[in-house]
Amino acid sequence: MNINQTIFASTTLLAAPQFEKQLRVYNVCIHQPLSIISDGIWTDIGTKPSQSTFTLLELQIIVIFLVTQAFNFPLKRLGFPHFVSQVMAGFLLGPSIPTGPLEKYKKMLFTFGTPDILNSISSLGYAFFLFLNSVQMDLSLITKTGKKAWVLALGSYFIPIICGFTISNMFTPSLESAIGIDETSNLAVVFISHSACSFAVVSSLLNDLGIVNSELGRLALSSAFVTDISGGVMTGVSIAIVSSIESGFSKILKNVIAFLAYVLVVPSIGRPAMKWIVRNTPEGRRVNKIYIDAIVVAFLLLGYSAKFFNQPFLVGAVICGLAVPEGPPLGSELVHQLEIYSTWFLSSLFVTCCTMKVDLTNFAPIYLFLVISCFIAMVHLVKLLLCLGVCRFCNMPSIDGLCLALILSCKGVVDICSYILVYDGMRQSPQAIGVMILSVLVLGTTSRFGVKSLYDPKRKYAGYQRRNIVNLKHHTELRIVACIQKPSHMLHIKNVLELCSPRQDNALVADVLHLMELIGRSTPIFIAHKLQQYSSGTCNYSGEIIVTFDLFEHDHVGSATVNTYTAISPMSLMHEDVCHLALDKNAAIIILPFHVKWGVDGSIELEDNNIRSLNSKVLERAPCSVGILVNRGPAGFNSTSYDVALIFLGGSDDREALCLAKRFVKNLDNRLFVYRLAAYNHDSTNWEHMIDDEELRGIRGAYMKLENVTYEEIIIEDASQTTTFIKEIANKFDFFIVGRRNGVRTTQTSALENWTEYSELGVIGDLLASSDMETKASILVVQQQQTTPVS
Repeated sequence: MNINQTIFASTTLLAAPQFEKQLRVYNVCIHQPLSIISDGIWTDIGTKPSQSTFTLLELQIIVIFLVTQAFNFPLKRLGFPHFVSQVMAGFLLGPSIPTGPLEKYKKMLFTFGTPDILNSISSLGYAFFLFLNSVQMDLSLITKTGKKAWVLALGSYFIPIICGFTISNMFTPSLESAIGIDETSNLAVVFISHSACSFAVVSSLLNDLGIVNSELGRLALSSAFVTDISGGVMTGVSIAIVSSIESGFSKILKNVIAFLAYVLVVPSIGRPAMKWIVRNTPEGRRVNKIYIDAIVVAFLLLGYSAKFFNQPFLVGAVICGLAVPEGPPLGSELVHQLEIYSTWFLSSLFVTCCTMKVDLTNFAPIYLFLVISCFIAMVHLVKLLLCLGVCRFCNMPSIDGLCLALILSCKGVVDICSYILVYDGMRQSPQAIGVMILSVLVLGTTSRFGVKSLYDPKRKYAGYQRRNIVNLKHHTELRIVACIQKPSHMLHIKNVLELCSPRQDNALVADVLHLMELIGRSTPIFIAHKLQQYSSGTCNYSGEIIVTFDLFEHDHVGSATVNTYTAISPMSLMHEDVCHLALDKNAAIIILPFHVKWGVDGSIELEDNNIRSLNSKVLERAPCSVGILVNRGPAGFNSTSYDVALIFLGGSDDREALCLAKRFVKNLDNRLFVYRLAAYNHDSTNWEHMIDDEELRGIRGAYMKLENVTYEEIIIEDASQTTTFIKEIANKFDFFIVGRRNGVRTTQTSALENWTEYSELGVIGDLLASSDMETKASILVVQQQQTTPVS
């Protein structure tokens, strides 16, 4: 072998025993003693790098990641999921894709036996991957899941299995003559595995598509959770039976009872112990590292103990993970500590190592390929019909039923690894496993592309119903959705509600939404606190916010109604919760906090780009008007009366701001100053200008008779005069309200557009919020509802 010599001097494939057709027997010559670490490439003596196990392992890992990224670079841009790149890397580095002149180097790098070392290490990472996915599952979904999700979950799992057994029993003689007795007996693995649905795979798909907290996403997650738990229990019982079938009925019964006891006892004991850890962790502090280490040790011991009743090590990982309370502080800390090591490093290696075992050059016979394909198609056709039927019965759109079927049919990393574990146990032939791996690629990609093209979560906001303040009748209640992300936002939002002057003829209904980032759990949460049933085991989210706004409602009894909610979802998808609540509650305006926090001295103390991204997304697709609240002072304004200035240039946003300002002065202690900045050469016949004049007529007429309303019209020739005027009044008021006027160009502001730092505030709002403007006033920037949301 000369310079290509590795730690194995030669390998020779021998004939397998006739009674074991799936076995391959090798005669292996190996260098002894084995070298762990190379002496280096610059020495004339010692071992070559390719003859040391650790160096070869490092080279294998490097090559796998390079090849995976080479596939991922184009495939990601085409919309393929990441696991496809891992699978393709396995095909290329394994026997499935011949590499011509590079074949000898591939054999030198992955010589006989060395992938087993990589497999052993990466399989531990896969066990941690399953453990973390179980940690992020919410066990309470079992009791919270509605009838619809239960019907979908159990139906989509058991009905295809029943159909599969029925068909295979009906055509057993024909199948045995076509594909053989062994393959026919193993067909059950095909339709049972394809009937199952992995919660981790579905959660990953929904997160990638950005619909995890949509109505469809929540239903799919609940269904996938029930299916995964049901499938896991059924698989465990099946393993206990099959592995003990030769030992007699008593052994089967013993293993089944031991497995069921394992499933019930470990969470029953582990869950209270984990909650004790949570209770003994101070609020806002990280969990003690001793507890994290103890949980990891327990996870390893549970995996080891599973072998005593013939269960795989991975069962311990799943059961131990389910015992851990999801979310902060414990679940999130485990995810934080282990995710990069397991999910992004070792488990990705494991997927590639698994697919390196598949040999697609050893094509399956045409009849075997057709039979397996037909059973797979049957399973997913039954799922499709079931989902369509349930959605039709529940008056859901048929397109949602089709998307739901695609989601529940999705396959991914967990399925690939499960099939290879079945192959390692010699429960399937190499040809059958090759077909099943290809089916994972097909189903994983078609599900992703299908749902992405068919389901648009923005479509529910695309109605043409007017949801704004301008179109509210005079004495109609004002419905507001107010969002809070940080404790500092709470007082500012409360003050804005106070400014809205709730009274009998100016009623206020506020839905206060506390937005929290989803950490350490897979399932988004939406809690209506007035409907929440508290118990000793229930987490009390948003306690301070609930108390604050309950007191506000008590202070304005009969004129203000406040409902508090908590939404826990990924930062990138929080806008869905905001828009959905506004749509559901028929809100006229959404109030969002600005992403910049100012210090006492007027300097910028904190900028949160996640909040800014949320605000931009809500502005794009909100089903009603939107207001962004900017607070220049450290604690907002605290008073029973406010001096409010409205800067009016014209346009729909300014008219929306004017209608909101009119509600402020229902409290006679508040004073409103309306400044209309008119261009010196304005066209009085312009339609928009005529609408502005009509809207201002009330301010100049009836409202001017009120002592707390002042109207002034100022002629502005250019943007510099606008800047000068705003600087003059910046310190005279407690509160400014302006329109965003997005895309509206006028002579009063055109020269300022190129200097705008925060486009979501518009020109005037940005000018008031700039660091050059010395003011302690709060600013509300209003955008009227866009009839057709921007996609």
